[in-house]
Amino acid sequence: MKFSLAEIRRKTENAVFYFEREVDASEVKKLHEDIRDISPVLVKGNCVVDGDRYIISLEISGELILPCARTLVDVPYPFHIKEVEVFSISADEEDDDDAEEIIFPIEGEVIDLAPSIHENILLAVPYRVFSDDPEVLNQALMQGKGWELTLQDDEQDDKKREDAVDPRLMKLQSLLNNKKDQ
Repeated sequence: MKFSLAEIRRKTENAVFYFEREVDASEVKKLHEDIRDISPVLVKGNCVVDGDRYIISLEISGELILPCARTLVDVPYPFHIKEVEVFSISADEEDDDDAEEIIFPIEGEVIDLAPSIHENILLAVPYRVFSDDPEVLNQALMQGKGWELTLQDDEQDDKKREDAVDPRLMKLQSLLNNKKDQ
């Protein structure tokens, strides 16, 4: 998604420059191993020119397909990101470490928003997602040797876990029980 500076200047002469486009962001699949697929991304925004700065407000929305952390099935994950990006023509403009905003330099006569869009999508990927499909949960492995998956913590379940003796310590427990009986 690229805009020429001449186009932006022409459209912002009397008003704010608004844009809305559907973008193919499938490149992010190569940049993050958990992203299995991504729908076309809708990018809405506007641009305001302030001296040699181009302030672009973006709304990025779409849907990622990520693996369920429990079962590895595909889980749709919708996202909606709001971000403000600042671009500047001045190459000598200082980028202070204390500054709240990052200023991207404009090289040439074009502003390319694709890297910003990809970066913001990657930042929106959650650490893990879980499927809430009941059919998937019924087929999921819920316990194994030495472990059990619990979906809700009830007081009764907590009480059972506290009373249960770790199988590795059963002999020790029997010694304690024998001592009490004497």
